[in-house]
Amino acid sequence: MDQDVCVIVPTIREYECVRAYVENARVHGFDVSRLQVVLVTEDFCETGAMAAMLEAEGVSGEVFDGTRREEWFERRGIAEYEHLVPEASHAQTSFGLLYMWANDFEYGVFIDDDTLPHGEWDFFGRHLENLAFEGEIETVSSKKRWVNVLYRNADEHGLYPRGYPYSAMDETVETDRREVDGVVASQGLWTNVPDLDAVRILMDGDLEGQARTRTTAEDFGTDFVAARGDYLTVCSMNLAFRREVIPAFYQLPMDDNPWEVGRFDDIWSGVFLKRACDLLDSEIYNGAPLCEHNKAPRSTFDDLHNEVAGLELNEHLWEIVDSVDPDAGSYAEVYEAMGRRLAESEWDSYRNGEFLTYVGEHMLDWLACLEELDRPAALAGN
Repeated sequence: MDQDVCVIVPTIREYECVRAYVENARVHGFDVSRLQVVLVTEDFCETGAMAAMLEAEGVSGEVFDGTRREEWFERRGIAEYEHLVPEASHAQTSFGLLYMWANDFEYGVFIDDDTLPHGEWDFFGRHLENLAFEGEIETVSSKKRWVNVLYRNADEHGLYPRGYPYSAMDETVETDRREVDGVVASQGLWTNVPDLDAVRILMDGDLEGQARTRTTAEDFGTDFVAARGDYLTVCSMNLAFRREVIPAFYQLPMDDNPWEVGRFDDIWSGVFLKRACDLLDSEIYNGAPLCEHNKAPRSTFDDLHNEVAGLELNEHLWEIVDSVDPDAGSYAEVYEAMGRRLAESEWDSYRNGEFLTYVGEHMLDWLACLEELDRPAALAGN
């Protein structure tokens, strides 16, 4: 089978996690020749060792530090859009999306470098099965219109994931079953260190950026989708998606911005994607394959500093997005409508509200960049 899966790994230290994912593929009989691994890193990192690892594992791939990213933009004739990929930020995964778009991969997979696959699942195979799923599945909703992806044992552990609005807590969960098709994203969940924000980590009594409460496979049950009109947190540490959603899946410009807003790149991109899915009658599938999240200790207060500038905005972004109801037939058209709503409105009532305008402008630039990549001159740039 031709190479059709682009595996995007943002990394500055634990790049050898790739070995475990390649081994998982081979153990389960997944054809690794389908994979193209893209390591998104920095100039100060061990880029030579990363490339050598890919070669030793017998898997196709490329390593892009800051210099190579600049060269890639120049070669494609799109240097004016370099600002879409922030420096020293997890949101550099957006470069992987551009690479995937330019090279016509059908599927993308985001993997964080502090994760490992669970051996009982064919990691890549299960994600692709999820993307092809058609049938009856559990659907989850709440009257607060937010679904906690950790809802299954929430009465026991009390956890809410990073990005879940505080105003949507203490929800009453309702479940049902319905027929679905058109799955465009597969979010695998995680054991060990839960994906929490800094305030919730502090509430859990942990000063090292992790959490004293941990999750196990028993905290997750059957796979599910969020009901139409309900939102959920989308974490990019273990996520597969179809090429078609890339226009509506830009990982927002965090950290490297005048307001120092950080840590909401995948969360906000998930909010935009869920709104687009609801309007276009498609789905985000949640559950297996699980990964093991081994977040390294770091100051919880560092994470708090990165998050606090955007906490108020996070409470309201989904309401803004929910009010956008364009007559649109594509992800790009829906995304353009949301981008214009943010870029062309006044947000003075929110702390750091100007950042929403900044985000909207970047969303529109993202669409323009994808259009440029489709031009013949860009296609000649490899």
